[in-house]
Amino acid sequence: MLHQTKLVRQLPEQAVQCRVCEHYCTLAPGGWGQCGVHINRGGTLYLTVYGEAIAAHIDPIEKKPLFHFLPAAEAFSIGTYGCNFSCRWCQNWQISQVRQRQPAENLSEHLSPAQIVQFCQQKGIEAIAYTYNEPTVFFEYSYDTAKLAHEHGIKNVYVSNGFMTIDALERIAPYLDGINVDLKGFTEELYRDYCGARLAPIKRNIAYLVQETDVWTEVTTLVIPELNDSDAELRNVAEWLVSVDPQIPWHVTAFYPTYQLRDRPRTPPATLVRAYNIGKEAGLEYVYVGNIPDPTRENTYCPTCDTLLIERTGHRTRTQWEEPGKCPQCGALIPGIWRS
Repeated sequence: MLHQTKLVRQLPEQAVQCRVCEHYCTLAPGGWGQCGVHINRGGTLYLTVYGEAIAAHIDPIEKKPLFHFLPAAEAFSIGTYGCNFSCRWCQNWQISQVRQRQPAENLSEHLSPAQIVQFCQQKGIEAIAYTYNEPTVFFEYSYDTAKLAHEHGIKNVYVSNGFMTIDALERIAPYLDGINVDLKGFTEELYRDYCGARLAPIKRNIAYLVQETDVWTEVTTLVIPELNDSDAELRNVAEWLVSVDPQIPWHVTAFYPTYQLRDRPRTPPATLVRAYNIGKEAGLEYVYVGNIPDPTRENTYCPTCDTLLIERTGHRTRTQWEEPGKCPQCGALIPGIWRS
């Protein structure tokens, strides 16, 4: 359904500038944004997928991935059509790369914010995850849902490429409890040539989230052979994250050939071990290997005494502490969002 966009600047001759993401699309009447889900109709900017969940599932929170956020919790996960990126390796390209679909064409389930919150209350689900495609592009939908969920004690998490404007980030932050930002690499060339975006705003937003808000923040880098897997690039990512906060959890995950990037091999496990070691050597306290089984590097250990605190096998999680967020051996406090 159509829903008016509030983060917008009116321009002459019924043109509008969308201020939801860093593309800042300027649209003449009838024009669509790069995301493919915002349209200018008669000088008013609308979101065309409000309340239209093309994907809705109950997932473990670890799947997002969020490892320092309510371990073993369930998250009601929703997504729509559209994305402001055009990543050539997108695993959800069937929905994220859909563009300019009219509301009447949507093959989705209508789920209003009230229905989503009511479902979570009935099922005892602790969190709502806005995921599968980029939640920034369905910002009005995610914002209204997050605000209502917050009022009912349900937590909200974004799985995001981090390309939202500061205006959008400031608006959603009071109702957002956690976010995993996909840091796809550390060069402007990679973002320009493979994603149709820019790196600088993502770095700005990660730093803002960690240093200026209470939103629990984790970062994921999909490690792609011969694209972003060099020692230098991985070290640059890790050292920059340390400069923001050495306690940011960094997930280094395996790539599998898909969509428009089928000419690359799967990420070898040894590459992820190398990335893990680079992260630890740079000073990150929490580095995790993902998308492949790893019996040790999926776990959380105390950075002070190396005690095993959270054991993970796939998405199955078992905590090893009596007091959540506190090492039972040395008493060190582990950052995150834990059950009281």
